[in-house]
Amino acid sequence: MAITDWPAAERPREKLLQRGPAALSDAELLAIFLRTGVPGKSAVDLARELLDQHRGLGNLLAADQTSFCRSHGLGSAKYAQLQAVLEMSRRHLRENLDRGDAITSPSLTRDYLQARLSNYPHEVFACLFLDNRHRVIEYEELFRGTIDGASVHPREVVKRALQHNAAALILAHNHPSGVAEPSEADHAITLRLKNALALVDIRLLDHMIVGHGEVTSLSERGAI
Repeated sequence: MAITDWPAAERPREKLLQRGPAALSDAELLAIFLRTGVPGKSAVDLARELLDQHRGLGNLLAADQTSFCRSHGLGSAKYAQLQAVLEMSRRHLRENLDRGDAITSPSLTRDYLQARLSNYPHEVFACLFLDNRHRVIEYEELFRGTIDGASVHPREVVKRALQHNAAALILAHNHPSGVAEPSEADHAITLRLKNALALVDIRLLDHMIVGHGEVTSLSERGAI
């Protein structure tokens, strides 16, 4: 049965307009993005198949172009459309963060870092450089590694902080495993960076570990 033959309250687009996007399942949201299905499958059926194939929405959104376009019903045009949507989301979160500050808006900081880092298949170490009122000066991804970790160089972090005339920093990196539990190595590099930054009077405010759907703050755990 085509989606147009469904009761209005069950159609993804109408459901979103009536109840808001949070009321929709991953498959229903993806169906709205797809717009149409393929012969023998509605957009929702195709969406469910794609989610099963990629083992979840996060993996589908993080897929590279080759992997994405290999899926039935998808192609380079849909890939470009998806990348545009994701980038608009990141820019929207950054604009919201720029209007506030990283301390009084911790949820915005978490959302922004998760949008930037959670879908990488390898580890990425980033910094939010802040002014003396803790407003964002710049976000930079400084180090990249394999799925097992990234080499972080304190001298480079201090150098970039001084170049930005930053008064404070928030560090962040992702765990490609999806588990946001900090490791012993995470604690060790946090302490090294805190001490290195303190030598030039720059405060380390937090180190956030980004997983799939969760962000862990070392500051909230009393580790900074």
